[in-house]
Amino acid sequence: MSKIFKDIKIKIEDDLEQHLSWLMPDHGPYRILKQSVDARQKHSPHFVYSIEVAEKDEELKLEEFSLTKVNKLPANFKKPIVVGSGPAGLFAALRFVERGIPCILFERGSESSERIKGINRYWRYGELDQRNNVCYGEGGAGLYSDGKLITRIKSEHIPYVLNRLVQFGAPAEIQWLSNPHVGSDKIRRVIPKMREFLKQNGCEIHYNSQIKKLIYGTNCITGVETEQGDKYHSDHVILATGHSAEDMLNHLMDSGVHVDGKSFAMGLRIEHSQAKINEIQYRQYADHPKLGSANYKLVHHDKQSDIGVYSFCMCPGGYVLSSGTEKDGVVVNGMSNFNRNSPYANAAIVMSINHEELFGSDKLGGMKLRRQLETDAFKAVQSVGGTKELPTQSLTSFLNKSSKNNLRQSSSPSGIKAVRLDELLPNFMFQKIKEGLEKFNLNMKGFITEDAQLYGVESRTSCPLRVTRDSDTLESLSHQGLYPCGEGAGYAGGITSAACDGINCADKVFEQLSST
Repeated sequence: MSKIFKDIKIKIEDDLEQHLSWLMPDHGPYRILKQSVDARQKHSPHFVYSIEVAEKDEELKLEEFSLTKVNKLPANFKKPIVVGSGPAGLFAALRFVERGIPCILFERGSESSERIKGINRYWRYGELDQRNNVCYGEGGAGLYSDGKLITRIKSEHIPYVLNRLVQFGAPAEIQWLSNPHVGSDKIRRVIPKMREFLKQNGCEIHYNSQIKKLIYGTNCITGVETEQGDKYHSDHVILATGHSAEDMLNHLMDSGVHVDGKSFAMGLRIEHSQAKINEIQYRQYADHPKLGSANYKLVHHDKQSDIGVYSFCMCPGGYVLSSGTEKDGVVVNGMSNFNRNSPYANAAIVMSINHEELFGSDKLGGMKLRRQLETDAFKAVQSVGGTKELPTQSLTSFLNKSSKNNLRQSSSPSGIKAVRLDELLPNFMFQKIKEGLEKFNLNMKGFITEDAQLYGVESRTSCPLRVTRDSDTLESLSHQGLYPCGEGAGYAGGITSAACDGINCADKVFEQLSST
């Protein structure tokens, strides 16, 4: 019988297998369940493991994810429709075909190979393709968020999501690392394999087919209509359009679908040299080959105002990206490749935006603020002779509200322009982000440095709206048959949680089909 050992602490210079032989002299095969690095100041860095170890001559049983399939489809069956091929949409479609349910998937952009070409043109020449960019196209925003799979949700579906990603070519280590990440370079190889599996198993995929509107019955959805005017009818529509699909959100509100404003977060993105972050986190072990590029997670909560400032989407050894979806707006994001070997480290530094306090009954208040900041950032770059560049300010200049803005080299493929971000942000945002950065420097001595710089604006961390749904059926509160799903509907915040939400919605459709 196998044994599970938890919280095994091993010095970075020690060997795991030797340690296992000490714990269990006659052990058989083993597998790592979890691995993390503990680099707290009170001791030298070490690895922390949870490991399952088999007895000698025993085999480890691998976790299986066999799914119940639908016995018989109803006589009047119409294929479920999935709108959007980001993590939520792809995993909804995957769940359908694995349960024996054929489905139809619509994506406004192209397959990932064509999408990547469009993004590269945008970064190099500033030519924005509003179908194929960092947010739209096969793979969704997750394709360019470096495949980070870190999540705070507790879901039974997480092991399934990781298992399937590995089956399609993701590194096996994502199943046990505490900060799992596929890498932007490797996730681009995973998505096409997933696509081919879907097509071979009953999923009909339409690229360059934007859904312009839904087809409505009495308090229900009966299908979708593409921009070309083609209509597809279904009793089940999973809407997974992502956090940037303002056009669809506006259509839903205009059509009477129940939508609420929700709190979200916005701010800037900070970039240091990776060597500096390694030095802060690992100290004299900064160059140790086993440790790799250090990351961080920082949080400051002001109890008086109940406003939080925190780091988000930290990209060790990464790149700062221009990721807008509108021709007159600038949005910033970050990514890392699998090896995390860029000389730079970046992370979003964002503050919580309380919808009720700031916007009251104006459901679109958050969307308006987001749009305003993005257009202001674009205008600021143009005002200093830029076109496609990211507005950038040195960290010390920002904190001191100084006009002296000496920029360093940048990882951004779009280039940078010196802009006063301290003046670009509304004062309430500037003050809170400044406060947060100063608090972070107390926890990470050296975080505030003349070599660090800030980029604007980090405005797409999540959607400022929620398409409300029934907590049991997951259908829209106002329209039966509509399943608001993922980040764009306000029910996820990252690749893993979006994928899990896609699975949840598909499983609810499966339950309905199985009961008829």
